[in-house]
Amino acid sequence: MIRIIIHGCMGRMGRVLTATAADAPDIEVVAGIDQLTAESDADFPIFASLADCTTPADVVVDFSSPKALPSLLKGVKEKKFPLIIATTGHTKEDKTLIAQASESVPIFVSANMSLGVNLLAEMAQKAATVLGESFDIEIIERHHNQKKDAPSGTALLLADSINEVFLQGKRYVYGRHGREELRQGPELGIHAIRGGTIVGEHEIVFAGKDELVELRHSAASRRIFALGALEAVRYLSDKPPGLYSMREMITAASAVTRMFVSNEEALVSLYRITLDPKSITGIFEKLGQANINVDLISQTAPVDGEVNISFTVFKKDIERTTELVQTLQKSMKNLEIKIADEITKIAVEGPGMETQSGVAARVFGTLTEAKVTIQTVTTSETKIALVIPHKDEEKAVGAIKTTFGL
Repeated sequence: MIRIIIHGCMGRMGRVLTATAADAPDIEVVAGIDQLTAESDADFPIFASLADCTTPADVVVDFSSPKALPSLLKGVKEKKFPLIIATTGHTKEDKTLIAQASESVPIFVSANMSLGVNLLAEMAQKAATVLGESFDIEIIERHHNQKKDAPSGTALLLADSINEVFLQGKRYVYGRHGREELRQGPELGIHAIRGGTIVGEHEIVFAGKDELVELRHSAASRRIFALGALEAVRYLSDKPPGLYSMREMITAASAVTRMFVSNEEALVSLYRITLDPKSITGIFEKLGQANINVDLISQTAPVDGEVNISFTVFKKDIERTTELVQTLQKSMKNLEIKIADEITKIAVEGPGMETQSGVAARVFGTLTEAKVTIQTVTTSETKIALVIPHKDEEKAVGAIKTTFGL
């Protein structure tokens, strides 16, 4: 059972979170923090501040006000409570305080706790990557008439996600009333609507020449934010100090989502190559001119002015590859060539690799426990590719599937 304290428990979202947590079998609200202690009908103790709270807990969830941030951060640091911040309207100074506090305790920050909104941010970023500068971008957000901050923190979250693609080159324009000029290229418009009881709606418009792309999210109730907060509670409860986000939580289960296995390639290893960029470039130029496809290139660090290079080629190209690399021995007297054709190449991919640490360690540890030898390996932000002996393919594939639930 994960014990939580709700900071701002008497507020609108605090009450929704209390009711939602009551339906969660693995989470219990053990205390609340709020100035309105006398108005409480809760079945848990309520304290005026976190400093006054004497109830043990595992996570604090903040749905209060940015004004309470300094005392909240002081309290969680003193009591070593992990903290989820679900409020918006923080200043640059506030964000600095949060980053400093995260060195002592784990802190999860999101301008919007909805899983759908954060998926929208990922989609918007992808759309910006594809559509580029040829499309104008505008964000429209709608909220109830009691919301104080404008634009919403979620609108800024979406804008910041998009602006990452443009290396923060877009200038935010908040509304266009009174502007008597043409739209400027590097702008990103953000517009706020306040009315009625709208829970929250966010729309992103990509307007190009003769075409329009729209991405939209609509919240039907505040319960979606409470459900997202409880997912964050589960995610953060066992984390070390640090700053965490919704993006990391969403991708936590997607460290490895796909695996590819190939038996059609051979591993070519060149030992003791003189560390000369021109010579190394020449190796791959010769292979390219011969229309030999090369993959999984890895190079060791130089030792005494020499390096080792490995790469894979299709087995049908082994003979031609051997002939080409043997010609290099005329200019590289120490060059040694080894070709292994009884190999299997395994590649594992997943979007979660980009935001999670330790994925490579899990892959290597899994193969070590299965007594599988890794002959060479390369990695990128979202992919780990390695070569193993063909005889170990079955147990390697089975071990990886078990570890990552594939």
